[in-house]
Amino acid sequence: MSAVGGLLLFPGAGSGRDHPSLVAIERAVSGGDGPGVPVVRADFPYRREGRRAPDRPAKLIACVRDEAAAVVTSHGIDAAALALGGRSMGGRMCSMAVAEGLPAAALVLVSYPLHPPGRPDKLRVEHLPAIEVPCLFVSGTRDPFGAPEELTSHTAAIAGPVTHAWIEGARHELKGADDEVAGTVAAWLKSL
Repeated sequence: MSAVGGLLLFPGAGSGRDHPSLVAIERAVSGGDGPGVPVVRADFPYRREGRRAPDRPAKLIACVRDEAAAVVTSHGIDAAALALGGRSMGGRMCSMAVAEGLPAAALVLVSYPLHPPGRPDKLRVEHLPAIEVPCLFVSGTRDPFGAPEELTSHTAAIAGPVTHAWIEGARHELKGADDEVAGTVAAWLKSL
C-alpha cells in the first residue's frame, strides 16, 4: 500500500466499532496477505455514552476530525496518508469531513446511505463535488438506501476517482458478505 499508511473506520448509526464487517476489514487490511497498515475502529460519542440516537452531523464530523488526528499522532502517519471510512452513516460522516478539508488518502464507503429508504427525494449528495480523493463504494445491489443506478449517477459528481463494488443481491446490511467486503477493501487500498 503505497499511498495509504493507515485506515480509520466508523460504524453505521445503529451499531458500534465491533460490527463484524469493520472487524473483517481490519483483519484484511492490517495483516491479510503480507504486511498491512494500522487500522483503528472508532465509535462516535453518542455510542460511547450509551445513547442510541446519533448526534447532529457537526458533532459527528468533529469526532471524525479528532479521531483522525489521534491516529495520525499515535501511529506517526502523515495526515494525507490516512484513509477514512466505514459503514453507512460512519462513511458518510467521513466523506463530509473530507469534503470540508480534512486531509485523507482515500475514502472507503461501505453501504453509503444515498437517501433514506423510500425517500429518493432526500438525497445526501451536496458535499460530493468537494471530494477530491479516491473513493471506494461497496454496496448491495438491493440496498434501499440507494440503488446501483442512483449511486453511480450521483457519485459521478465526485472530483476524485470513484470505484464501485457491488455485492449481488445484498441489502444495506450486506449480510453474510463480510469477507467479500473486506477482501474488496484490502485489494483496493493496495492498488492505490
